[in-house]
Amino acid sequence: MQSSDAPQNAVEFGSYDYIIIGAGSAGCVLAYRLGEDPRARILVLEAGGSDKSLIVSMPAALSMPMHTKRFNWGMKTEPEPGLDGRVVNLPRGKGLGGSSSINGMCYVRGNPMDYELWSVLGAEGWHWENVLPYFQRAETVQGGGELRGTNGPLQVTRGLETNPLYQSFINAGTQAGYAVSPNMNERQHEGLGPMEMSIGNGKRSSTNTAYLSKAVQRGNVRVECHTTVERILFDQNQAVGVLFKRGDKMHVAHINREVILSAGSIMSPAVLKRSGVGPGDELREHGIAVVSDQPEVGENLMDHLEVWVQQECLKPISLYSYMNWWGKARIGMRWLWSKKGLGATNHFESGGHIRSRAGIVYPDIQYHFLPLAISYDGKTAAAAHGYQVHVGTKRSKSRGWVKLRDRNPDSLPKVRFNYMTHDDDWIEMRACIRLTREIFQQEALAPYRGQELAPGDDCQSDEALDQFIKDTTESACHPCGTCRMGNNTGAVVDPDCRVKGVANLRVIDSSIMPQATAGDLNGPTIMLAERASDLIRGTTLPAAEIAPILADSNWATAQRSPTINKDFASDREGLREILLGAVQS
Repeated sequence: MQSSDAPQNAVEFGSYDYIIIGAGSAGCVLAYRLGEDPRARILVLEAGGSDKSLIVSMPAALSMPMHTKRFNWGMKTEPEPGLDGRVVNLPRGKGLGGSSSINGMCYVRGNPMDYELWSVLGAEGWHWENVLPYFQRAETVQGGGELRGTNGPLQVTRGLETNPLYQSFINAGTQAGYAVSPNMNERQHEGLGPMEMSIGNGKRSSTNTAYLSKAVQRGNVRVECHTTVERILFDQNQAVGVLFKRGDKMHVAHINREVILSAGSIMSPAVLKRSGVGPGDELREHGIAVVSDQPEVGENLMDHLEVWVQQECLKPISLYSYMNWWGKARIGMRWLWSKKGLGATNHFESGGHIRSRAGIVYPDIQYHFLPLAISYDGKTAAAAHGYQVHVGTKRSKSRGWVKLRDRNPDSLPKVRFNYMTHDDDWIEMRACIRLTREIFQQEALAPYRGQELAPGDDCQSDEALDQFIKDTTESACHPCGTCRMGNNTGAVVDPDCRVKGVANLRVIDSSIMPQATAGDLNGPTIMLAERASDLIRGTTLPAAEIAPILADSNWATAQRSPTINKDFASDREGLREILLGAVQS
């Protein structure tokens, strides 16, 4: 079918069964899975270029690609009213692999209750038992356990934990009354324990290296980099192709089946709006013809916020010894030679998930422990040995938006998260700091514990903590929710990821998450694309027969417990009522 609104001077680029917009965490997976059908012809359009670079491949260099223009869109938020108007950096991946090529490589499936909550919010079919087989299909985990994958494209490992601070942090959590989670990605999510990372053979395992590069080798997947998608083309309400710019020329590619939008939580709603799918008033303001008036496109924006709590280390065992040029050179040279040593890890080798208060059924606080005291951007380290946690809440009730700056596809959209604009956010973020301080005061860390570097001993009152949060909190770079999935009013896509009100168009990336998961989002985004690829093909893997959903049996009255042994898998209706009550409160 030919488009009725393609410009006359656009160069024909052929017809494809599927056109995927975005070669990021979801798009690479979709190209790989849909390309398993040798008859399918697939075009992938990516705004950036190759992610081939030593600073991308080397895990310890993670802060460098995150702040390098070649790999990062360079986004910033609009002034955030809840942070006294502060503008917050928002690194987003640009290039093959998307944000999986610039992220911190922390691999967290999320809590099984995240997916039960998705169902409560209207995403039927996305229960834990439904998504678990797709996590397994995606992974290759060494020694991961019976609920883990062993033959998937994505390499998942855990650190060697050679630094004693990693285990001391876990032990301190145990002494404070929290559970140990020996594998937070298998049965028990809640508790403190070792973390996993998307690293294989000492190198970053991005979705480009794990999925897309292999898909291209089959010969039926074509990838075009450095393209700017102007808009999706429609014939009335049916998507029929994509108009994009490459160099100084406009091109038009047509579909035989579907356009799949996988540009991420910021750019996917922007592309939809430029294409005429979004809030009618906003589109008309920019002179865009309305194809489908959908007020919720670009709304419901969520993120995870984090602060750091830093402690001086009295023994010279932190990574501070390597923060000079010679130390960094030694790490780099060993990694170049063997892909081993301190260059082969993201250094977030222990962490955990706890609840901020009693009455919350599953964790809303996440820890990433680091044996170094350093700023968020990796540029400024404390002038001494230290250690820290990045800590933040995972289910903020604040909601933001993504809006068009203008109709120019080269203009970055306007983004505002409305961070810290819900009263509960302040209760939870203060708890993050105070509960961390309690853990840091346990006997397991006593041999190492010096003075508190941040927030500092003089920062105790609610007012002082609030100011520290306003001044220092940063995005964990986990935006989601702007094209929310559901079968109810306000959802942008249905549970099969099809955009409502139009045909032949799906959105498949973190933008469709009804609620942010309790942890880093890259693993869940990959899972989402794995399952969605089967939905496109009209089939799904059987539900998992063993899919535990564990919680503290005393969650209603206790904030912490050393044992997490209540399995809600046998009481899904009871869990549904609990989650529904939490949503409505």
